[in-house]
Amino acid sequence: MMQNHLRTLPELFAQLGLDETPDEFVRRHAPLAPDVALEEAPFWNDAQKSFLATELARDADWAILIDRLDARLRDAPDLPTH
Repeated sequence: MMQNHLRTLPELFAQLGLDETPDEFVRRHAPLAPDVALEEAPFWNDAQKSFLATELARDADWAILIDRLDARLRDAPDLPTH
């Protein structure tokens, strides 16, 4: 029997080589301008941009989390400080 693994934002951040939490990242980089594609944002390095663009184009497992991160960066309400 095959098990589906639901990925998490911390796993996405590990895949991108980011040491901070998603909340810390959003606090630091939001809001992202509406005319900037997430994968073209200036805070990514070339490898991160390539990974994001590839996974979105493939509509891969990561795409859901990339879309979730994109939404959080565009509409970042005050986040809890825990």
